[in-house]
Amino acid sequence: MDTLYKKKALFVDRDGVIVVEGVVDGHDDIIYQIDSYEKIIYKPHVFEALREIGRRTDYELVMVSNQDGVGTPSYPYETYEGPAERIFATLRGEDIVFDDVNVDFSLPEDNCPGRKPGTAMLTRYMDGSYDLSRSFMIGDRLTDMMLAKALGAKGIWYTESKENVPEDLKDTVAIKTDSWLSIASFLTCGEVKEHRRSSVRRTTAETDISLSVDLDGTGVGHIHTGIGFFDHMLDQVVKHSRCDISGDVKGDTEVDEHHSAEDTALALGSAFLSALGDKRGIERYGFEIVMMDDVAATVAVDFSGRDELIYDVEFTMDYVGSFPTELIRHFFRSFSSAARCNIYISATKGGNSHHTAEAIFKAFARALRKAVRRIPGDDSVSSTKGVL
Repeated sequence: MDTLYKKKALFVDRDGVIVVEGVVDGHDDIIYQIDSYEKIIYKPHVFEALREIGRRTDYELVMVSNQDGVGTPSYPYETYEGPAERIFATLRGEDIVFDDVNVDFSLPEDNCPGRKPGTAMLTRYMDGSYDLSRSFMIGDRLTDMMLAKALGAKGIWYTESKENVPEDLKDTVAIKTDSWLSIASFLTCGEVKEHRRSSVRRTTAETDISLSVDLDGTGVGHIHTGIGFFDHMLDQVVKHSRCDISGDVKGDTEVDEHHSAEDTALALGSAFLSALGDKRGIERYGFEIVMMDDVAATVAVDFSGRDELIYDVEFTMDYVGSFPTELIRHFFRSFSSAARCNIYISATKGGNSHHTAEAIFKAFARALRKAVRRIPGDDSVSSTKGVL
């Protein structure tokens, strides 16, 4: 049969790829089975990625999974069946339907030919009706990549591991990534966008900062500065921006908090600017009002390519904890300079200073979230100049 008319398959592992493969008491080498509903945790962006792959490509979705010892006394079939069906029901609810499901219940010592990397479950895909050279296996283990090689397909190694691809699998592994959006971008030839990420290292005589940003994250991470209230405010930025942000700040706090606050803002702004790239397809503008008990804060952000801060805030106290409230203005001035964005901040007068600061940081984070948002299907620059 002409390869033009042959079908293509996208073989997908389940545990560790679609759902998190849990560990017992923090031991990475002790894996638990997903034998209860509360153990079902989905990988970031898996729904978005698989849905877009299904819509934009002609791959048949085929699940290939080892589920060790299902049907044995230690893992009765009934405890496997409910969570497994819940996973498929959730996928269907997200418009993701697998064309075929292949699950091997044997144990490693059984040496079953259907257990990955064995191909016995998949012989119907090897009868010549599929173009396996243009098919892919997505898996988190090297056995998945070995299966891809045995099928004559390509492998997508979905892993956070720093381990290099073994020499005998280099011709098989097409990409190695820990991002479902990267996989979707690869398989759709860029129609699905990858994560916008950036890492910054800033070292001066006063501070040493390492910081990373993922604009397309889910709001996880922590920036540790050693300044309690400042850390609390930065946690608001992470949570409410829904960007993944992690960092470590070593500053001369024995002098005061000034250099740590300023340089953290400069590093964070630089990371945002780098992650945004040419800013194609983003909203550019973000606006939010946040109330916190006796205070209402308003923040607007414009990633215009120009830096300006308009700040209309008065605090009733000079310090919150040990953190000088005057440094809050300086933080946003420094972020604006490094990120090349306009920021407008105002807050109602006379409120509790902790509430005022927290409302400002939350509103700032939510304005950022809107400003960096990608507009679906839009790859233009939000400016009549054609550049930001």
